[in-house]
Amino acid sequence: MAEDNLTLEEFSPDQPLASEMPVDFDEKTATDLAPVFDVPVNISAVLGRANMSVAQLLQLGQGSVLELDRKVGEAIDIYVNNRLVARGEVVVVDDRLGVTMTEIIKDGDNAA
Repeated sequence: MAEDNLTLEEFSPDQPLASEMPVDFDEKTATDLAPVFDVPVNISAVLGRANMSVAQLLQLGQGSVLELDRKVGEAIDIYVNNRLVARGEVVVVDDRLGVTMTEIIKDGDNAA
């Protein structure tokens, strides 16, 4: 019976690394996700944060300005079910506010 071990000399330097090889997902389609289509998710676009006492909160009224911890033009955080998933920018679409995602957070980092 022949040995199935490869020696270093049998590898070609121009062969792709395992991490670069395509992965076959058996042609999954959107219909494969049908069981989760009706699962509700909570999406939040956080423009910034502020800390204040209850007394300060009670003094807020129409026209009050609340200073946030972010600068104008800085990316906002996008959370799905309280988990940071992306960062983006505020946009206006047909006189409504929206968010365009500019960065996807793959590791689920919850740091703000």
